[in-house]
Amino acid sequence: METVYIGLGSNLAEPGKQLRSALSAMERIPSTELLECSSFYRSAPVGPGDQPDYINAVAALKTALSPLALLDQLQSIELSHGRERSIRWGARTLDLDILLFGESQIDEPRLQVPHPRMAERNFVLLPLSELAPAMELPGLGALPALLQGCPENRLEKV
Repeated sequence: METVYIGLGSNLAEPGKQLRSALSAMERIPSTELLECSSFYRSAPVGPGDQPDYINAVAALKTALSPLALLDQLQSIELSHGRERSIRWGARTLDLDILLFGESQIDEPRLQVPHPRMAERNFVLLPLSELAPAMELPGLGALPALLQGCPENRLEKV
Protein backbone atom coordinates (compact mmCIF):
# COMPACT_ATOMS: atom_id res chain seq x y z
CA MET A 1 0.00 0.00 0.00
CA GLU A 2 1.29 3.44 -0.96
CA THR A 3 0.59 6.70 0.82
CA VAL A 4 -0.84 9.16 -1.67
CA TYR A 5 -1.67 12.85 -1.33
CA ILE A 6 -4.56 14.27 -3.33
CA GLY A 7 -5.19 17.97 -3.96
CA LEU A 8 -8.87 18.92 -3.93
CA GLY A 9 -10.29 22.14 -5.34
CA SER A 10 -13.64 23.62 -6.31
CA ASN A 11 -15.02 27.04 -7.10
CA LEU A 12 -18.51 26.24 -8.42
CA ALA A 13 -21.75 24.79 -7.03
CA GLU A 14 -21.07 25.17 -3.29
CA PRO A 15 -17.33 24.37 -3.24
CA GLY A 16 -17.20 23.23 0.39
CA LYS A 17 -20.03 20.80 -0.26
CA GLN A 18 -18.25 19.55 -3.41
CA LEU A 19 -15.07 18.81 -1.41
CA ARG A 20 -16.96 17.01 1.38
CA SER A 21 -18.80 14.92 -1.21
CA ALA A 22 -15.53 14.10 -3.00
CA LEU A 23 -13.97 12.96 0.29
CA SER A 24 -16.96 10.69 0.86
CA ALA A 25 -16.57 9.28 -2.67
CA MET A 26 -12.84 8.69 -2.13
CA GLU A 27 -13.72 6.53 0.89
CA ARG A 28 -15.45 4.18 -1.56
CA ILE A 29 -12.50 3.75 -3.96
CA PRO A 30 -11.59 0.03 -4.01
CA SER A 31 -8.41 -1.04 -2.20
CA THR A 32 -8.05 2.50 -0.84
CA GLU A 33 -8.40 4.07 2.60
CA LEU A 34 -8.92 7.78 3.31
CA LEU A 35 -6.52 8.56 6.16
CA GLU A 36 -7.10 12.27 6.82
CA CYS A 37 -7.86 15.61 5.25
CA SER A 38 -6.39 19.05 5.86
CA SER A 39 -8.39 22.12 6.75
CA PHE A 40 -10.22 23.81 3.89
CA TYR A 41 -8.67 27.01 2.49
CA ARG A 42 -10.13 29.80 0.35
CA SER A 43 -7.73 30.89 -2.40
CA ALA A 44 -7.62 33.25 -5.35
CA PRO A 45 -8.18 31.52 -8.70
CA VAL A 46 -5.24 30.55 -10.92
CA GLY A 47 -5.87 31.36 -14.57
CA PRO A 48 -8.73 33.49 -15.90
CA GLY A 49 -9.48 36.17 -13.28
CA ASP A 50 -13.22 36.36 -13.86
CA GLN A 51 -14.03 33.33 -11.72
CA PRO A 52 -14.94 32.81 -8.06
CA ASP A 53 -12.45 31.97 -5.32
CA TYR A 54 -11.53 28.33 -4.81
CA ILE A 55 -11.88 26.13 -1.76
CA ASN A 56 -8.84 23.82 -1.54
CA ALA A 57 -7.65 20.99 0.68
CA VAL A 58 -5.27 18.02 0.63
CA ALA A 59 -6.24 14.46 1.55
CA ALA A 60 -3.97 11.56 2.47
CA LEU A 61 -4.88 8.07 1.22
CA LYS A 62 -3.42 4.58 1.41
CA THR A 63 -3.99 2.60 -1.76
CA ALA A 64 -3.07 -0.69 -3.39
CA LEU A 65 -4.12 0.70 -6.79
CA SER A 66 -1.60 1.64 -9.46
CA PRO A 67 -1.17 5.37 -10.09
CA LEU A 68 -3.18 5.28 -13.34
CA ALA A 69 -5.94 3.15 -11.80
CA LEU A 70 -6.24 5.69 -8.98
CA LEU A 71 -6.27 8.52 -11.53
CA ASP A 72 -9.16 6.80 -13.34
CA GLN A 73 -11.08 6.56 -10.05
CA LEU A 74 -10.47 10.23 -9.25
CA GLN A 75 -11.51 11.35 -12.74
CA SER A 76 -14.69 9.30 -12.38
CA ILE A 77 -15.44 11.18 -9.13
CA GLU A 78 -14.79 14.49 -10.92
CA LEU A 79 -17.22 13.53 -13.70
CA SER A 80 -19.89 12.50 -11.19
CA HIS A 81 -19.59 16.02 -9.73
CA GLY A 82 -20.15 17.69 -13.11
CA ARG A 83 -16.52 18.39 -14.00
CA GLU A 84 -16.02 19.75 -17.52
CA ARG A 85 -12.54 20.00 -19.04
CA SER A 86 -13.20 22.75 -21.60
CA ILE A 87 -11.02 25.64 -20.33
CA ARG A 88 -7.50 25.17 -18.93
CA TRP A 89 -7.43 26.58 -15.38
CA GLY A 90 -11.08 27.56 -15.75
CA ALA A 91 -13.77 27.40 -13.08
CA ARG A 92 -14.71 23.88 -12.02
CA THR A 93 -17.05 21.99 -9.77
CA LEU A 94 -14.28 19.64 -8.68
CA ASP A 95 -10.59 19.15 -9.35
CA LEU A 96 -8.76 16.14 -7.88
CA ASP A 97 -5.01 15.97 -8.49
CA ILE A 98 -2.56 13.26 -7.46
CA LEU A 99 0.15 15.38 -5.84
CA LEU A 100 2.38 12.59 -4.50
CA PHE A 101 2.28 8.80 -4.88
CA GLY A 102 4.63 7.36 -2.26
CA GLU A 103 8.19 8.14 -3.32
CA SER A 104 7.35 7.68 -7.01
CA GLN A 105 8.34 10.08 -9.74
CA ILE A 106 6.02 9.55 -12.70
CA ASP A 107 6.18 11.25 -16.09
CA GLU A 108 3.48 9.87 -18.37
CA PRO A 109 1.15 11.67 -20.78
CA ARG A 110 -1.81 11.37 -18.36
CA LEU A 111 0.02 11.77 -15.06
CA GLN A 112 3.02 13.62 -13.67
CA VAL A 113 4.00 13.02 -10.04
CA PRO A 114 4.99 14.97 -8.06
CA HIS A 115 2.40 17.34 -9.49
CA PRO A 116 4.45 19.64 -11.76
CA ARG A 117 3.21 22.96 -10.32
CA MET A 118 2.70 22.07 -6.67
CA ALA A 119 5.87 23.86 -5.49
CA GLU A 120 4.42 27.14 -6.85
CA ARG A 121 1.05 26.84 -5.10
CA ASN A 122 0.59 27.80 -1.48
CA PHE A 123 -2.97 26.44 -1.66
CA VAL A 124 -1.37 22.99 -2.09
CA LEU A 125 1.73 23.30 0.11
CA LEU A 126 0.05 24.81 3.18
CA PRO A 127 -2.68 22.14 3.48
CA LEU A 128 -0.08 19.44 2.73
CA SER A 129 2.08 20.80 5.55
CA GLU A 130 -0.82 20.22 7.98
CA LEU A 131 -0.70 16.51 7.16
CA ALA A 132 3.07 16.00 6.77
CA PRO A 133 4.96 19.05 8.09
CA ALA A 134 8.51 17.73 7.61
CA MET A 135 7.95 15.82 4.36
CA GLU A 136 10.62 15.53 1.66
CA LEU A 137 8.99 15.75 -1.77
CA PRO A 138 10.62 13.46 -4.36
CA GLY A 139 12.76 15.53 -6.69
CA LEU A 140 11.62 18.82 -5.11
CA GLY A 141 13.08 18.99 -1.60
CA ALA A 142 11.86 19.68 1.91
CA LEU A 143 8.28 20.88 2.30
CA PRO A 144 9.14 23.65 4.82
CA ALA A 145 11.70 25.15 2.40
CA LEU A 146 9.28 24.89 -0.54
CA LEU A 147 6.55 26.59 1.49
CA GLN A 148 8.91 29.38 2.52
CA GLY A 149 9.91 30.02 -1.11
CA CYS A 150 6.39 29.74 -2.53
CA PRO A 151 4.64 32.82 -3.97
CA GLU A 152 2.17 34.22 -1.45
CA ASN A 153 -1.19 34.19 -3.16
CA ARG A 154 -4.26 35.15 -1.12
CA LEU A 155 -5.09 32.20 1.12
CA GLU A 156 -7.27 31.90 4.23
CA LYS A 157 -8.43 28.97 6.32
CA VAL A 158 -12.22 28.49 6.27
